[in-house]
Amino acid sequence: MAKLNVIKGDITKVNVDAIVNAANRALSGGGGVDGAIHRAAGPQLDEACRKLNGCPTGQAKTTPGFNLPAKYIIHTPGPIWHGGQRNEPQLLKDSYVNSLKQAVLHHCQTVAFPSISTGIYDFPLDKAAGIATAAIQDFDTPLDVTMVCFDSMTYDAYVKALEAAKG
Repeated sequence: MAKLNVIKGDITKVNVDAIVNAANRALSGGGGVDGAIHRAAGPQLDEACRKLNGCPTGQAKTTPGFNLPAKYIIHTPGPIWHGGQRNEPQLLKDSYVNSLKQAVLHHCQTVAFPSISTGIYDFPLDKAAGIATAAIQDFDTPLDVTMVCFDSMTYDAYVKALEAAKG
């Protein structure tokens, strides 16, 4: 079972084996955490991502971390929220689970996640935090996972979801 803790901070500065990028399907960089990761990793990341030929929603692909403290970047496109009628909860869970599988495949012990799909993709934060927390804690490989929240509202939602999961 993966162990989860929640911090507030900048995912590009976290010292872990792998960070997860809330990517778009083209893996082309963009706004929010995706843009921040691409800027911090350096121009080599754009070239590496182009070679991956995109990634379907809910799946995950890995590149080196380049200029980041993390050895790897695991890219996963989360779902765009359409009211929950297009399998968004399952796709979000898949993003977390498939990212964790990539971490295991690359022999990682420590992984940091951002809050996937809760920015411009409009996934409701409380719902996303519950899905993420459950997916990480149910993962059957012992990993140290850190949820890195950029702001207080996100941090509070993940702390609340983690407390609720502990019962």
